[in-house]
Amino acid sequence: MAKSQQTFSKVEKEKKRLKKREDKRKKMEARKLERQENGTSGIEFAYVDYNGNLVDTPPDPSQKVEIEIEDIAISIPKTLESEREAFNPVRIGVVNFFDTSKGFGFIIDSENQEKYFTHVSGLIDEITEGNKVSFELEKGQRGMNAVKVKLEK
Repeated sequence: MAKSQQTFSKVEKEKKRLKKREDKRKKMEARKLERQENGTSGIEFAYVDYNGNLVDTPPDPSQKVEIEIEDIAISIPKTLESEREAFNPVRIGVVNFFDTSKGFGFIIDSENQEKYFTHVSGLIDEITEGNKVSFELEKGQRGMNAVKVKLEK
């Protein structure tokens, strides 16, 4: 006679699996009965109030605000003429140090006393230490660099 292929551990695993499935089914039925008793069914709702907070009550229709479609701006706001004048990319400063043999130097901004690096490739006029210059700023590898450097009269 041939032996059965099912071992004791296989039988035990099968029993556990069936018991787990039955427990799950019982829990599901219990939740269903509880919902029927409470009178709720389906998913609970969450509402967003006028301040953007989640609440469990629907918003008050009397506080509803009508917005005209023309009032919605989906672009960069236009800058006013006064704001454009306030942001001037050209700055004024004094050359603090400049080494002509190495081709670099530093300019101190007269407005905020910041020190900016400049290279000979960013010069328009030749400069020396103590010269008053106008320049623009550009992002470099190690910070802001002065470019388009011109002598001021």
